Amino acid sequence: MRPALVKTSKLLSLILRHNPGRIGLTLDRAGWADLAELVELAQRHGIRLDEQTVLEVVEHNDKKRFTLSEDGRRIRAAQGHSIPVDLGLPEVEPPELLFHGTAARNVESIRARGLHPGRRQHVHLSPDEETAVRVGQRHGEPVVLRIASGAMHRAGHVFHISENGIWLTPSVPPEFIEASAAE
Repeated sequence: MRPALVKTSKLLSLILRHNPGRIGLTLDRAGWADLAELVELAQRHGIRLDEQTVLEVVEHNDKKRFTLSEDGRRIRAAQGHSIPVDLGLPEVEPPELLFHGTAARNVESIRARGLHPGRRQHVHLSPDEETAVRVGQRHGEPVVLRIASGAMHRAGHVFHISENGIWLTPSVPPEFIEASAAE
């Protein structure tokens, strides 16, 4: 993505995942915003934004962070919200293993306390090690943890999969965190 689209993507992430009130936007229960209203309110707040640019971000974002409604008139973030939304994702049985990318400095704490969503609604798990490495690199020297997601599910833990293929769960207890892929 060209730099201007990356900047717009980060702005959309801020507004649609964390702070819609920054521009006076209200999301519905499922996290949807009216696309025209999003653009209008952004412009009122001095943000250069138009529908075509938003559509380019949705189409070209390699992480597929945003989803358009079937009629193309509404937009929402696929996951990663720190504000309460109900994405309406069904409970799904996960594969036996999922992966979590983190920085090496976090591993000791994670092994002791497990994974918790922090400011977000869910812990995010990747379907493959490569994605987890990319996530971990954003935070420092990457470490990939293997999560015994199949065993977690059989023990009663709930999983969802977002529209962009990221697995979501409320938390991961330490006993379901296996050795990191690098260990």
